[in-house]
Amino acid sequence: MRYDDIGTGIPLLLIHGFPLDHGMWRPQVEALREECRCIIPDLHGLGASPLAEYPATMEGFALALKTLMDKLEIDQAVICGFSMGGYIALAFQELYPERVKGLVLCSTRSVADDGHAKLARATTAENALARGMAGLAPGMASVLLSAKTRKDHPELLAEVEEIIARQPSAGVAAASKGMALRPDRTDRLARIEVPVLILAGDADSLIPPAQSEAMAKHLSDGRLVVIPGGAHLVNMEQPTAFNTELVRFLARLN
Repeated sequence: MRYDDIGTGIPLLLIHGFPLDHGMWRPQVEALREECRCIIPDLHGLGASPLAEYPATMEGFALALKTLMDKLEIDQAVICGFSMGGYIALAFQELYPERVKGLVLCSTRSVADDGHAKLARATTAENALARGMAGLAPGMASVLLSAKTRKDHPELLAEVEEIIARQPSAGVAAASKGMALRPDRTDRLARIEVPVLILAGDADSLIPPAQSEAMAKHLSDGRLVVIPGGAHLVNMEQPTAFNTELVRFLARLN
């Protein structure tokens, strides 16, 4: 598994989303490298990490990340997952709760895919294998960012498109099919014993803030922050607000 290990202090494991890689965390690494130890992997099959299994299940990703923590001799980390990374973070917390110091769930949800969503995952996998990611990147990038961001910051749109375009088709297909297999973990939220921070963009059309609010209601020690002006990729659209909340959460845990 390809990864970066940057900074010192409390370990922060940043799990990227779909169909992205470690590059999506650029605004966080630049701002937080003096605040904590940032561990930024490419999940298997994405970025520069080889495909490990097909389909790529959330539990399989979680095991790979636990193995990475073992390799780096990290007993506990703050686990931060974006979108698909949030699904993986919840799987990690369920499987290895003793390794979690705190949990950050960004633009994600705890419920499983319904029938319509599972069909969409299968179609995405088929398109990735048949057409390649370069042709799919513009459409995929546009739904991750708000209309205002796409208009005012074309350079950010171009950056996101480039990240998506470089993803291996087989890895994208495997991850898409793996997401369709994940269980509903809503009932497990109440059992989480560490602090949880939920971050969402108020303009997210893929996972509306209402779904984040529903998750927060189940947590015994959770805080929800809805960030204005952010869509799904809120950490890149509104990095200052996102980083402020993340630093505040890390300070509490530290």
